[in-house]
Parts: sequence; structure tokens; C-alpha cells
Amino acid sequence: MMPHPALGFAREIADRLAYPATSVGAVAASDWRRQSLGHGVPGIALLHIELAAADLGPWDRAHAWLSATAGQPLTAGSDSHPFYGAPAVAHTLACAAERLPGAYRAALDALDRQMVTDARRRLTAAEQRIEAGQLPALAEFDAIRGLTGYGAYLLRRRPDGDIVRAILDYLIQLTQPLTHRGETVPGWWTASGPSGRPDDRYPDGHANTGVAHGIGGVLALLALAAQHGTMAAGHREAIRSILDWLDRWEVNTGQGPAWPYWVTLPALRTDHLPVGPQRPSWCYGTAGLARAQQLAAITLGDRTRQLAAEHGLLAGLTDPKQLRTTTDNGLCHGFAGFAHIAARAASDALPTTAGQLQAVLPALLSAVHPPGRNPATAATVLLHTQEPDPGLLDGASGIALALLAPATSTPPRTSWDTCLLIA
Repeated sequence: MMPHPALGFAREIADRLAYPATSVGAVAASDWRRQSLGHGVPGIALLHIELAAADLGPWDRAHAWLSATAGQPLTAGSDSHPFYGAPAVAHTLACAAERLPGAYRAALDALDRQMVTDARRRLTAAEQRIEAGQLPALAEFDAIRGLTGYGAYLLRRRPDGDIVRAILDYLIQLTQPLTHRGETVPGWWTASGPSGRPDDRYPDGHANTGVAHGIGGVLALLALAAQHGTMAAGHREAIRSILDWLDRWEVNTGQGPAWPYWVTLPALRTDHLPVGPQRPSWCYGTAGLARAQQLAAITLGDRTRQLAAEHGLLAGLTDPKQLRTTTDNGLCHGFAGFAHIAARAASDALPTTAGQLQAVLPALLSAVHPPGRNPATAATVLLHTQEPDPGLLDGASGIALALLAPATSTPPRTSWDTCLLIA
């Protein structure tokens, strides 16, 4: 199969982000951007690492961007999280080390130790919160800022380590119900709004469903850990508990299933929360949640649920009403991200749906880069409109990374997307 023209677009983006000294200097110069996986230098480094690993680009570009992250000390401890500071750089270095085992060994070993230390500190704080009978904060457990994100990294680096099982024990406990204001709520109910901050619109808090900030990410990590052979007591029961919650709130849109981004206390009391057309995103929405449920179904050996998850993903990625709510091409909640998740899901799908998922890729790729459009012009326009954020989640490097596997019909050559809990 010939590569889709979107591959040329991705390579043009990389060419315009070739070296820190000659492109988007404001990104490399900003200390926050230097350490931000979602919006800065580590995400650009990931793009060049993946291209070099696939023999589509030179390693010296990856080295240059990695060096840009290390010019000054990295933020660690309570001011860091999986997408910022030492953990963000650790993820990027680990991807490079997969292809260059001898490179960065000392730095990566030090960062691994820091990750374990930070995860243990967070687990201790969570234990104290549980003993005090308080609700968790999103940042305690989610994929972007919390222990799910730490678990994703440590599962990859130390799959048999005690720290991974300690994180799994914590996440399993998170699925146990709590009592809040006289109501039985799930153990991941938080007192804040979806931003993680107090919000008058959510006076009783909420239960977050998303992969980025809610229980969807926990489900994906538990499933991936089981597939690695790393499990804790109550592991399968916790997976089933989360799936039961998602089943409870599933809504049939007429085209396929959808799930609310979050559930509030009034909705919990009435057991009803309408869901209108919404973008089928990784962070919130059908793409991320269907992939998490597919992984969970594979773990449980439940072919019926797996087929339902794959059909749900297909429906979300072909439903005109949902697609019309999508307004960008980014990895987090845009068409490039949809294409990458579809390609990942197709690689694990049942025979009856694998081909159907592959068949939707050309349309998704063409939504990002229409046939006949000049790749160089498109890359220039994209970077001009997105500076100074050519990062992973919403920016140009994430778009380019997400296009590589679907445009070439080959799986990623590194584990760059493990931070997203989709592989």
C-alpha cells in the first residue's frame, strides 16, 4: 500500500521544526515550554525520535531537541507531573532509548528513580486522603497529572516493580464506592469541576469519564497492565466495575454509543443525563473511551464487548453529527488523533471490524491533509497559525506524530503514545 499524502505533510512539519536554534525559538527559550510534554519541546523531540526510528529522519534532530530539554535543571517533585518537568522528559528519553539502548542511560536511570520517588510520595498522600475520608482530586489519579500517568510510565519501564503494583492497588481501591452528601458515589468522585478547581457550576462535584482526566484512563491502564501480566488483587473486578459504570451512562445516539464527559450529582439521582452530538476525542469522547473498552474487553476475553467497542469507535468516527463538532486536527481532540486511535484499534480488532477500521483511515487523513494540497504550504500555514505551541496535544508535532502510523500502514516504532494510555 502506498503511503497517504499526509505522510509528506508530517515530514514537512518535522522539517520546519528541525532544530531548536532555527525554528520556534520562543518555545525552546521558554522554561515552561522546555518541560511541557503537551505543549513544548519534549513533544517535538518525540516527533523526531519516531521519524528517526522509522528511518524517515536523522537522529541528530532528535538529539538536538532532547538537548534543549536538558539545558537547565528539570522541575521534579510536587511541582511536576507526567506531562511536565522531569516525568515529561523521562517519557521522551525512554522513547529514544528504545532504539538507542546505550544513549542517555545515566540520565534515564536518574529520572526513573525520580519517578519512583514521586509516585511513592503521591501514593502516601492518597493514603492519607483516604484515611481522612476525603474525596480525591483529579490530579491525584488522572493520566495527565496523576498516578495513572505515573503508572503508564512505570509499567513500561519497571513492569514487575513493586511500585507498579502499589499504583494498581491504589487504582483498584479507587473503584470502590464512597458516600458523599448522603449519596453513594463512585470512588473517583471529585469535589471540583472538570478543570480540577472549585467551580460554582459543580457545587456537588462530579465523576469524570474521560481518558485524560477521568476513569477512562484508569480503565485503560488496568487493561494494559493485565496484558503485560502485571496484576493486583481485585484487578479484573475493578475493570468490570468501571465497565458497568460506562454501561450505565451509555447513550445511543442513533449512530452508535456515546458517553457523557462527566456525571453530576443531580444526574446521579435521576439516573439520566442527555448526551447530544460531541466530538469523538481521545481526551473526552468516543474515540478514547471506545479504545479503553476495547483493551478491557481483550483483557477479559469478552469478544461481545470487544465487538461492541469496535463498532462504537467506527460509529463515532463516521457519524456526520459527531464529526461536525470537531473543529481542529490535533492529537488530543482532532482528526489526526482520531486516525491514530483508529489505526491502533484496528491492529487489535476482531477480523470483522479490523478492515472496517482501516477503511475509515483515508477519510480521516484527508480531513487533516486534503489530497492535492501542497504539503510544504500546509505545514507553513499550520506552524504560522499555531506558534508558539507546536506541541504534542494540540500542536503541529502531535498532528505529525499521529499521522505517521495511519499514513504508512505500519505500527509506531517507539512507545511514544503510551502516555495516552492507548497502547
